[in-house]
Amino acid sequence: MSSTQQAVAVGRFAGTRPATRAWFGGVHGADYVWAIAFALPYVAIFLAFVVYPIGFGIWMGSDAALYRELFSDPRYVTTVFNTLIYVGIGVNLKLFLAFLLSGFFIRKGWWIKALLVIFILPWATPALPAYMSIHWFLSGTWGLLNSALYELFNFDGPVYLNERWTGLGANIGAYIWKTLPFWTVILLAGRMSVPQELYEAASVDGASGLRRFAHITLPMMANLYLVCTLLDMVFALGDFNSTFFVSGGGPAMSTEVLATLGIRYAFTLGIPNQGVATVMSALPLLIPLVVLLMRKLRMSEGQL
Repeated sequence: MSSTQQAVAVGRFAGTRPATRAWFGGVHGADYVWAIAFALPYVAIFLAFVVYPIGFGIWMGSDAALYRELFSDPRYVTTVFNTLIYVGIGVNLKLFLAFLLSGFFIRKGWWIKALLVIFILPWATPALPAYMSIHWFLSGTWGLLNSALYELFNFDGPVYLNERWTGLGANIGAYIWKTLPFWTVILLAGRMSVPQELYEAASVDGASGLRRFAHITLPMMANLYLVCTLLDMVFALGDFNSTFFVSGGGPAMSTEVLATLGIRYAFTLGIPNQGVATVMSALPLLIPLVVLLMRKLRMSEGQL
């Protein structure tokens, strides 16, 4: 073996030893046994409540006939269209509003901080009473909104949840209202991490507020905004509460999304395999989102 090959071999061996030490953490003997003993319950719980349900669900939805029947159902086509509108409008409109509101709440003043506390309350409220309150707020004759319109203006408002587009809009609006504070706080934290020295230097150079926003805030916030958008799209695809508790999927299942349609197939109609197939049909959209999100997070880690 030449000296070069020996050096390469030694380098490979030396490069693998720290990784091995880091993996096992230098634990030996009785400590190693105790480490395994403490880890086994968590491994068992993970296998029983994560790996097994996912594997069983994939097995239940593996029959191609389920998807042929599903794709021939006109309600499924409507549901896919509703899901795309729900995710597209709900996520993008919410993140845009959150970005604007984060710029407002970063301003100094005790009253702004007090407003921020009030603004966070919808997100802190449990989902079930929050969405049910919106349902009764928009209910036909006895709803709070229509009752107020009649008392103040002697005007009978529309039955919002009995029409497809107003019902779908109510679902999207409820989803935005409930989760907007969370993403506003995330983007507010991102704004606060931007070095103030950059703004001060730009002010010294005579840059206006719009130019500071375009050349400092937007570039510094772009990665965080994209990650938040991808992550919220993943959340929105699996969101069940808004549609189920606000419009109930009605009228005539015209506002269903994939999450609620899968639950309806599985539990209301008693066809669990069809319900699993409905939910799994979102994987062609969900998997690319997760891959993009992981790549973006990896790139962000590499820049740190």
